[in-house]
Amino acid sequence: MSVITKLTTAKSRDKKINIYLDGKYAFSLPPNVVSQAGLRTEQELTESQVEELAAADKFRRCFNAAISYISYKPRSEYEVRQRLLQRGFDRDYLEKVIVKLKDQGLIDDVSFARFWKENRQDCSPRSQWLTGMELRRKGIDNDLITRTISDVDDNDSAYQAAVKRVRRISPVDYQLFRRRLADYLRRRGFNYDVIQQTVDKLWSERRESSLRIYKEDK
Repeated sequence: MSVITKLTTAKSRDKKINIYLDGKYAFSLPPNVVSQAGLRTEQELTESQVEELAAADKFRRCFNAAISYISYKPRSEYEVRQRLLQRGFDRDYLEKVIVKLKDQGLIDDVSFARFWKENRQDCSPRSQWLTGMELRRKGIDNDLITRTISDVDDNDSAYQAAVKRVRRISPVDYQLFRRRLADYLRRRGFNYDVIQQTVDKLWSERRESSLRIYKEDK
């Protein structure tokens, strides 16, 4: 048997209650858990009761760590699991937390994969291959990756990426223009044919624009 010798309110945002057993700090619990369990000083607890309360504390800590991690931006299930392992949480509690997060819709690999693809397409277009590779590194299932990136058009993505980049390339001859733009597109995973087509298209548009401006000036 153990005896609760002290209950104190922690100086934290959630005001959790620190539990002291036999004069030593044991664990912390949310106020509602303490209230529901009817915990009070000088109360005796069996070993099984202590273990149950300690388990509730470990689960809460693991869950809060996961919530904090996903609060900054969407995360895949694999990322959350790896983060919690790095923080040193036991696998038993970790898996229970993962289940709860999935049940509450707080982690969802289908939604995450869609978010990742759309974010890339809108902010930093890249090839279908590279988008899939990034999702694979996030632990996304191969079948889900295939379904998610199936509508990514490399020609369109390369053009959108190049249009943003070409504004930063000063007027130069074709060879230098091609090398700079091709290197940029290659880093985004596009193949030779897509790169060549995109470079030629942008070069032609640049020449037409320059010619139009020249005629207007005259």
